[in-house]
Amino acid sequence: MKVLKFGGTSVGSVESMSSVKHIVESCREPVIVVVSALGGITDKLIGTAKIAVEGGNAYEHGFREIVDRHIAMIHGAVDSHKRDELLSLVEPLLDELGNIFKGVSLIKDLSVKTLDTIVSYGERLSSLIVSRVIDGAEHYDSRRFIKTQMQCGKHIVDFEETNRLVKAGFNPLPRIAVVPGFIASDKSNGDVTNLGRGGSDYTAAILATALDASQLEIWTDVDGFMTADPRVINTAYVIERLSFVEAMELCNFGAKVIYPPTIYPVFHKNIPIFIKNTFNPSAPGTLISEDNSHAEGKAIKGISSINDTCLITLSGMGMVGVIGINSRIFNRLAKSGISVFLVSQASSENNTTFAVRNADAELAVKVLREEFRHDMAVGEISAIEAEKDLATVAIVGENMKHTPGIAGKLFNVLGRNGINVIACAQGASETNISFVIALGSLRKALNVIHDSFFLSESQVLNLFVVGVGTVGKDLLQQISKQQQRLLETKALQLRLVGIANSRKCLFDREGIDVEHCQELLDRSEMVASPEKIKDEIIKMNIFNSVFVDCTASPDIAALYKTLLDHNVSVVASNKIAASGSYDSYRELKQTARKRDVKYLFETNVGAGLPIINTINNLINSGDKILKIEAVVSGTLNYIFNVVGADVPLSRAVRMAQEAGYSEPDPRIDLCGQDVVRKLVILAREAGYRVEQSDVKKKLFIPDDYFKGSLADFWKAIPQYDTEFEQYRRQVADRGKVLRFVATLDHGDVEVGLREIDSVHPFFHLEGSNNVILLTTERYREYPMVIKGYGAGAEVTAAGVFADIIGIANIR
Repeated sequence: MKVLKFGGTSVGSVESMSSVKHIVESCREPVIVVVSALGGITDKLIGTAKIAVEGGNAYEHGFREIVDRHIAMIHGAVDSHKRDELLSLVEPLLDELGNIFKGVSLIKDLSVKTLDTIVSYGERLSSLIVSRVIDGAEHYDSRRFIKTQMQCGKHIVDFEETNRLVKAGFNPLPRIAVVPGFIASDKSNGDVTNLGRGGSDYTAAILATALDASQLEIWTDVDGFMTADPRVINTAYVIERLSFVEAMELCNFGAKVIYPPTIYPVFHKNIPIFIKNTFNPSAPGTLISEDNSHAEGKAIKGISSINDTCLITLSGMGMVGVIGINSRIFNRLAKSGISVFLVSQASSENNTTFAVRNADAELAVKVLREEFRHDMAVGEISAIEAEKDLATVAIVGENMKHTPGIAGKLFNVLGRNGINVIACAQGASETNISFVIALGSLRKALNVIHDSFFLSESQVLNLFVVGVGTVGKDLLQQISKQQQRLLETKALQLRLVGIANSRKCLFDREGIDVEHCQELLDRSEMVASPEKIKDEIIKMNIFNSVFVDCTASPDIAALYKTLLDHNVSVVASNKIAASGSYDSYRELKQTARKRDVKYLFETNVGAGLPIINTINNLINSGDKILKIEAVVSGTLNYIFNVVGADVPLSRAVRMAQEAGYSEPDPRIDLCGQDVVRKLVILAREAGYRVEQSDVKKKLFIPDDYFKGSLADFWKAIPQYDTEFEQYRRQVADRGKVLRFVATLDHGDVEVGLREIDSVHPFFHLEGSNNVILLTTERYREYPMVIKGYGAGAEVTAAGVFADIIGIANIR
């Protein structure tokens, strides 16, 4: 014999009711089916009761919805030849319920006893309907055999009486029995009581234990226990097996798969629990049992959290060495019906901290101040304080006791991500490490813990590289050289699954040999286009995808939004998207944040220099960027460093192109457009809303030289050499040098040629180096300086590579 419990969502629709029927009737052994109220009906019953107590007829609409919902379910799910008999049972119950609502409305009072009675109708009606949906089922009333008694203001199951009545009531055992969950009756007077939140699970466990069931199945709307909340972490997965202890710890700390007391009765008789999905019955689900021989492997089984936490701390030097302080604390809380779910005490005993629900905080502080009134008056206890808006996180796994360093790894990863632990607790059993953090840090904490503890033997990043010119080619070479080292030392596998140039593309979810990818791409027959690339990536729908744009194409940049929407991270050396319209830039950032993926473009400014990352770190840590001064064109800096009496301007420009520092059309650099784009990106990352049109330009080459074709430019530019040399010599005579500087000053943006004296950090700037000065609220008197190679395919590729590694969150 086994017991099956079906939750409210499992019986909440005609379709799900059909699934319940199939599951139960497929069982070959006797079955007891425990049923919750139709999904949402319990809340409707409570809401209607609260309306009724206000008086008048306002409750009638809610009551009519309750009636209609049940009648509709009967007509939709029950065979026609059973409906009249079922309606003859249901309609009197609905009439009773209507009369109770009417009575509440008349006397304007809603006692606990009355509300318990009202709520019981959900399970009573639902179980009657299910008993007629399943062929051959007999209906039982759980109020007759589940008995409770009042203790500390709560209805507690009297197991001795309940077990006796259950065994008698199910002797002989029927083929299929349907029982309402949640409801019970008082042992002394027979009044309707209930088993509290998740009481239907508890009902099923009570019956399974009393009747020595072979197993207990909890059918719900999820595939089983997850490693973490999938609404927070989209990579969470189902845990196939848990021990009773592990399941209990996860339930106690927020996992809502089953109600915690469900585990107690079956644990003592070693009755396994299966968590199954009514809407996906073929899924393996989660098995909870005493057997922990399967536990080899990961030390941590799951993460659970409570986002409704208040910490209460009693502190005072008078607590040190005093016997009975904690006894007084927890006895007084227990008498007030306040549950404590975490306790942390300093070894010096000068403070005790414990966690309660926010709703219990005020009462807890009040009763403790009453309890310790005298102690506070004489100064032995200095304070009793409550801190709300916190969250509790627990990592759970019986294997933690066999794995040294788990706590160290946990707190290290939290600290590295700026998450402050306010309180923590770990029992000697080492199956649970619990800690309290600010509520605002909960999502971040869950993500970093999950990334650190639940990855496979190696983390895989699946790369789509578009653009195999100078930067893309160097990037692929660097990946090829570093692949094995990253796998061996960082457990990170970089897998190239797509590659494209302007003509062809190639995709393979199993991976493309990076060392020979160019040859494979040349042999590919798939014609490349932005639309084709986008469609292939989306169609592959591969996990941990990273799109790497090493082009300068606006059409490729236009793909970012769609890719981010499909949970593909983007790494770009292409500046077009980040420097385009502010609204588009903002939309990309917000999309990445919303989808929990990354949009990284560090190499848009300064090639491999950590400029954007540094600005983000400053702002995220509470600093504010006041001013930016930057030489961010390696091309122009190279030109101004080589130009001189022996090297005219036109020759310096040609040398920059030949060295690979300039764009194929150097006019893009000379007109300042590239610097404008970089300044716009920096300004935006610094928190300013800036468009390219806002940037003031002070150029050093007249506009006439930019007209016509590139060939016209090369023909005309030598005519400007003499005039520019005269200007350069005058500047040099004053002991200064020329630098093309981008400036952000409290939101004003400008690019142009400036004369730099010998004491300025820009003076000694060699070759194609870039330099940036950041003046912030913290770095006001002495600006932060970032300096280094700012151009060249190799360093740009290295910056792109660093962004890719950044996706993996490794150190």
